[in-house]
Amino acid sequence: MRISINVTDFSWPGGPTAVAPALAAVVGAADTAGVDTVWVGDHLMQADPTCTPDEPVLEAYTTLGYLAARTEHVRIGTMVTGVTYRPPALLVKAVTTLDVLSGGRAWLGFGAAYREDEAYAMGLSLPPAVERVERLEETLRLAQQMWAGDTGSFDGRHFTLDYPVCSPQPVQRPRPAVLVGGVGDGPMLRLAAQYADACNFFDVPDGGLTLRRELDVLADHCAAAGRPYWEVEKTVTARMELTEPAESVAERCESFAEYGIEHVVFAADGPWTPEAVEAVGEAVPVVAQIRPNSEVGVW
Repeated sequence: MRISINVTDFSWPGGPTAVAPALAAVVGAADTAGVDTVWVGDHLMQADPTCTPDEPVLEAYTTLGYLAARTEHVRIGTMVTGVTYRPPALLVKAVTTLDVLSGGRAWLGFGAAYREDEAYAMGLSLPPAVERVERLEETLRLAQQMWAGDTGSFDGRHFTLDYPVCSPQPVQRPRPAVLVGGVGDGPMLRLAAQYADACNFFDVPDGGLTLRRELDVLADHCAAAGRPYWEVEKTVTARMELTEPAESVAERCESFAEYGIEHVVFAADGPWTPEAVEAVGEAVPVVAQIRPNSEVGVW
């Protein structure tokens, strides 16, 4: 079982000049603590539910490039990029560039976008949900093609590319890892089963009812796609208090493992500190020994 952190709150004391050194300290702690991945949100205005929309937030891929230069081991990616935020070839190029410059540590974290207030405030496109899912699937198909080195024309319903070249190719082979987020129990789980290496669920406080239902739906989609259920890594995003001790972190991971979760992503209740990351790191050796339940529908 693995542990990651999701950096969503950038409101460290000291204003803009304090952001870079504070972020560097946090990601440096993650790199040495054995944390699997440092994720960042991908928004133009603050979307963390514990923050207000006008609080600080950084553009995701510029931030990930900074993190790549500050680390050697930890993986990096967005949790998650909305399909409407960038043209598809630009997104594939950005993730490829990140993978090359980080030595093969990039994720493509991808979702269908959902923030109406952000779209209207910042002039972003937000088509109807059905179209966003279609665009997401086309972009996932395009990423597969570009990472395979296939420069043939791409003709989709929403995107047409005459010569989708991707040079250099990613360091990770056959391609960077793909995570589909914001899954719910609708078409996103179908896309995860067809195209992704991992999918992300949310820790809904309902005794695990939502999580169990969504995992069962994922299993059904994997069966329909002819893909083994175990091939899709099951991750969950959970909130964490900055003062939470390592023992509590490990206990919570063990409870998720009972449902078959293999990777827990902790989002903090404020801007991360090196000390909080170190507490997560203390739990890493314990959590690594946990074996998630592999039986579908047995909770």
